[in-house]
Amino acid sequence: MLTEERHQAILRLLDQQSVVKSQELATLFNASESTIRRDLQELEDAELLERVHGGAKRILNLGFEQDMTEKSVKNTQDKKAIAFLASQFVHDDDVIYLDAGSTTLEMLPFLAGKNITVVTNSVHHAAKLGDLNITTIILGGSLKLSTKAIIGSTGMEQLSHFRFNKVFMGMNGVHLEFGLTTPDPEEAALKRLAIAQAEEAYVLIDQTKLNKVTFTKVTDLEEVTLLTNHCSPELLEKFQKKTTIKEAVQ
Repeated sequence: MLTEERHQAILRLLDQQSVVKSQELATLFNASESTIRRDLQELEDAELLERVHGGAKRILNLGFEQDMTEKSVKNTQDKKAIAFLASQFVHDDDVIYLDAGSTTLEMLPFLAGKNITVVTNSVHHAAKLGDLNITTIILGGSLKLSTKAIIGSTGMEQLSHFRFNKVFMGMNGVHLEFGLTTPDPEEAALKRLAIAQAEEAYVLIDQTKLNKVTFTKVTDLEEVTLLTNHCSPELLEKFQKKTTIKEAVQ
């Protein structure tokens, strides 16, 4: 196995189980422990993991969030596949909530022609929904400059009066133990309330968000259905014990 292939395999394992042991990696990859130690050192130097005694653990960037421009160019095809899957749950006469986020943004072309009402906290989403002649309500409040999302008490008050057939959420982390998380406490509060106001809640996440944790908990896995592009069989079995998870066909 090439060095780059080992590095990618190590990072995939860390995505699934948070901690890896050097001995187990040596056996798995049929490599010497000195080779594995060198791999882990190189990955730590690249700030992709943190070495610990006997192995390595995943780095948790609990408070970091990319801006909307950075998010929108990552994993584009995966996000479109997830968005198409999500759009299949939207039917005429539905009242839905669309959370700000790059994956929910990809849903918009698939909503064209549907007779629905959309509530959103995203300036981007509201503008594009208007272009599609879809009845749209945008929450009021403070504008978060990095993601162009509306946050704060004004939006919370307005949202508290609404009820939805379905909500569609982006999320920064979805973890078996810690549930759904996002870096910003104010956004987390808005997401939590929207989920509570809905008959059905869907969380749209590409596979890079699975078993990740960020700063603020939104809600438990049991409260939502997860829509993703791919989940490893081992991780899928674990998630299915706590919630419904559906994979998009690509």
